[in-house]
Parts: sequence; structure tokens; C-alpha cells
Amino acid sequence: MPRLLDSIDSPADLKKLPQASLEELAAEIRHEIIETVTTTGGHLASNLGVVELTIALHRVFDSPRDKIIWDVGHQSYVHKLLTGRRKLFGSLRQYGGISGFTSREESEHDPFGAGHASTSISAALGMAVARDLAGEDYRVIAVIGDGAIMSGMAFEALNHAGHLGNRLIVVLNDNGMSISPTVGALAKLLGQVRLNQSLRRAKRGGEKIVHALPFGARLWGLYRQIEARIKGFFMPTPLWEALGFTYIGPIDGHSIRDLEEVFIRVRDFAAKPTLVHVITTKGKGYLPAEKNAVYFHGVSAKGGETRGAPTYSEIFARTMLRLVREEKRLIIITPAMPEGNCLNIVADEFPDRVYDVGICEQHAVTFAAGMASQGYIPVVAIYSTFLQRAFDQIIHDVCLQKLPVVFAVDRGGIVGDDGKTHQGIFDISYLTLVPGLVVASPRDENELQHLFYTAVKLGKPMAVRYPRSPGLGVPLDERFIRIPVGKGEVLRRGNHLVIWALGSSVAPAMEAAEELAGLGVEATVVNARFAKPIDGSLVLDLSRRIKRFVTVEENVLSGGFGSHVAGLLQESKQNDVSLVSIGIPDEFVEHGSQAVLRAKYGLDASGIVRKITMAFPELLLKPALDNRARTG
Repeated sequence: MPRLLDSIDSPADLKKLPQASLEELAAEIRHEIIETVTTTGGHLASNLGVVELTIALHRVFDSPRDKIIWDVGHQSYVHKLLTGRRKLFGSLRQYGGISGFTSREESEHDPFGAGHASTSISAALGMAVARDLAGEDYRVIAVIGDGAIMSGMAFEALNHAGHLGNRLIVVLNDNGMSISPTVGALAKLLGQVRLNQSLRRAKRGGEKIVHALPFGARLWGLYRQIEARIKGFFMPTPLWEALGFTYIGPIDGHSIRDLEEVFIRVRDFAAKPTLVHVITTKGKGYLPAEKNAVYFHGVSAKGGETRGAPTYSEIFARTMLRLVREEKRLIIITPAMPEGNCLNIVADEFPDRVYDVGICEQHAVTFAAGMASQGYIPVVAIYSTFLQRAFDQIIHDVCLQKLPVVFAVDRGGIVGDDGKTHQGIFDISYLTLVPGLVVASPRDENELQHLFYTAVKLGKPMAVRYPRSPGLGVPLDERFIRIPVGKGEVLRRGNHLVIWALGSSVAPAMEAAEELAGLGVEATVVNARFAKPIDGSLVLDLSRRIKRFVTVEENVLSGGFGSHVAGLLQESKQNDVSLVSIGIPDEFVEHGSQAVLRAKYGLDASGIVRKITMAFPELLLKPALDNRARTG
């Protein structure tokens, strides 16, 4: 039997369906998302929660003429299915396939690309102002979650939009969640509204009864006047109106009929910024996701990583638990990522030592700086891609004041399927340029715990960057060791070249050295450990004896570890050393598995060997190998 979904290749096709068939379509969409995402991996619960909302938006508004901007973009899978990408949906997050987020390059129905939270209202306001300046007439709709609207950037945009007064629609998708349960005073206020759904249903039933009475319409009108006067005591209406918005809601986000009625009214009559408050259930229609929306926020692909070793994130959390038990001044701060950073185990035992500040990265860093100024040792646990958002605070609020804040930079390097908005490939470059900030990256999980111990004891700003992956399965030392800051470690010795590897690149560099040895090429391999300060004495010592250097890092080459090695060689006038740097070129890295992307950029063992033999072909010539003293 053909599916309704198979007949939809554009929003125009969706508009042709009768209202009575929409519930069936919603069920088909949910089935498609569950079947696909459990195979490819991706964001499950968030997309299941917006099925009816997305259907209603595309039936009422006219995309791509009307601009629908999805905040973060991780809840845009339904949108993709309804806007011509249904046949490509099986390639979701796969190398060469469609993105797991919105992308301007992918479709005209994606007017703004996103991957980080809280940008939609700013972008929508910019489009609305541009529309009015050009004298055009289309609608601009920003769809933002209750977690993202807690961010400072979202409030800045709301404030500006209310001040300007341009026609703009903000749909607040309120499910009480971001990735973790939403925190903050506004979240509590919205929670009171969610709990009043039974009152809303009673009100609808009461309206029908009152209208059936004599003078019912007049009685209901009187009730509405009284209700409007006391509404502010129960609903967040005054907040939005103080910001210059007309507030409508709350609306049942799983009733397509109710949503369409409201959107039509707003579309046709709203002349100022309007906020439509929609109540949804994250994971709707899939019982496991409804019961545990945190776990099913993002799911892994079938056939993914099956390694039994704990992840670096898990080892980080276990290390923090041990350190919190020992150091009473240690505080951990995370911007809405306690589960992602595996900090639940710390929060369970020490609930007053772990602070989830919501999707507010800038606040998280300066909050940490404030605590550090009063003698505490804050650890800010944050993904590399999200730490970018707090760059100013790292400089001005932490490092300029030499405050001992520790940055736990999770997901450093190639992240994989989440794609170009989430790759952690810039942190070495933007962190090492900040004066006074120590930047380290461990070669394995054992070194990870020692580096965090070092950072907590250091008494100055330090960042420890680690990958999104299981560890190497090495045993963990029972006692912590302080690692000398700025000192590398020689893991293997050879006379033909030196491979300087940082963090997750150390293991493939060692594998590459073994492959090279099979070709008769002997390499020294150095675990750099520190991107800043680099081990200058070791660099200079080896450069006097070995004239071929190779650096390997999962970071952009511009401003990366390799560039710092090159700078030191130039500064010390070691001009006879040939240096090859392996890393990410000057481009954004698309989505795909970590293995595929590392192979693409020559960051796996085979790629390192290939790049070395291409750069130094003389190493494979017998005369060069026979005369090791001269070539070394």
C-alpha cells in the first residue's frame, strides 16, 4: 500500500492533502525517522517531537518564499522530508549525503544554516529587516526550543526585535528540554504553563457549555475580559509583552488543526513581533524516547563503534569525581551538557559542586572566572565547537586576569557525523594564541587523567583537549602524576625523521612508524603533549641531529601545532630542517564517519605514511638508507 509520505516532494504537495489524512502522515513520518535514524545515527527525540508542528508550518506558510529558520537545525528532519529530500533521507549524516542540520547549500528551503543554539531569532530579525528595507512582503518564522531561548544571544535578539517592531514570528517549541532538562528561572515559568494543560482542556469544554446557554456568547465575552486581566498571574504574557511581542499560547503542539488555526491568524493579521508558545513532547510517538528523551536525544548509527574501552568523556568524569573528593575547592561547570560530558556520576554524589548553566557558554566561562577570583578551582566542561562561542570571555575574563580556570575541551578534533558545525578542529589555533593559557592534549586515557590532575594543581589557566571516541584501552595508574608543563615524550627513536604527534594523532603516528620501519625507514615519534608551550628544548635538540620533521594534528593547519613548531625552527635559525605538517587544510569539514574523514585528510596511519613518502621520496631510495649518518 503506497504511503502518503511518498507523494510529497514539496510543501505544495503537502497542502493538497485533506485535514483528515494528516494524522496518518504524521505516523508515517515518525516511522521513517525512527527507521532511518536508528540506522544512520542522529537526533531522534527532538525530531519526533516536532512532526505536527512542522506539518502545520509548511501547510500554512509558503516556503521557500516565506523563511522558516530552525534553531540549531537538529530538529529539521521532518522539514527535510517535506521539502524535497525524502529520497535522500537514507543518506542522512553519511559521507556525501544530506546533513543532520540545516544547510543553505543543501536546499532553498533552508534559508539559514545552523548547528549551534540560539541563533534563529537574530537571523530571522535580520531577514525581516532586510525584507522591509527592500519593500518586499514575505513572512519570517524562527522556531526555537525552550532550552535555546534561555541563551543570552536569544534574549539580545528578542530585545532588539521588540525595539524595532518589524513583523516577525517566533515559535517557541516548549518541551522542557534542550539536551538535558532545561534550567533557569524562565524554564520554571514555562514549566508552570506546561502543567496547566488540563486547565486549557477544561476551558475548551467550558466554552462549548457556556455557548449553549441563553446569552452564552455574552457570558463568554465577559469571562474573557476577566481572564485577560488575571492572565498575567498564570502565564508568561507580561514578559513577552514587555519585550515588545504579542504572546499567543500555549498551543497544543501535537494538534495540527489547532496549530494551523493559530498560524493562519498570525500569518494574516500579525503586524508586530509575535511569539507563539507551543507545547510539545520530546520523543512523541516512540515510547522509549518519550520516557527517556535525554538518552534518545541523539542515537548512534548501527554498526558504529563497538570498542569496549570507556570513552575519554567517561574517564574525564571519573577523574573529576576522584578530584572533587580530594579537593574541596573544585567546582565543575557545564553549559547544558552534563550527560554529554558524563558528569552525572559527579552530580549524583556532589550535587552542589556541579553547575549546569544552560546553553550559555559565555556566562559559563565568566561564572567560572568569578568563582576562581574567590579561591575556587572551576573546571568548565564544554565541547570544542561550543567553546568557540566564549572566546572573548576566555581572553578577557580568565586569562587577562590570570585566573586558574581549567577548560575540559571535549570533542576536540574530527567529530564525524554531526558535520561542519560541530567539528572540533579550531581549538588549538584559537586557544594557543591567548597569552598565559596552557594547552595540552593527551595521547591516551591514562595521560588524560594525569593532565587534568596537573591542570587542577597548576594555579593558572589551562585547557585539556580530548577526542570524541573510546580510549585506547590502556590501564589507568592508581595514583595521579603531575606532568611537567611544556614537556614532550619520545616514544620511539629513529634516525631518518621525527614525527611530532599531538593528542589523538599519537596512536596513528606510532602505527605509521611501524609501517615505515617495514620499508626500511626509521622514525622518531614524539608525543608532544602540549600545544602551548611546546617543548622547545626537545625540538632544538632533535633538529640538530635529524633534518626531516613531520607534525600531525587533528586541527586546522593555520595557527595549529605545526605552525608553532615551524615558528620555533625559524626563530632558532634551524633553516636546514624540512618540515611537513599534516592536519586539516583551509576548509570546513563536512559530515561523515571519523574513519572516513581521517583517511580523507591523511590523518590515519596509512595517510601519514603516504604523506611522508611523498614529501621525502629519497627515504625509499637505497643509497639514502645506506648512508644513514649523512642523511640523518
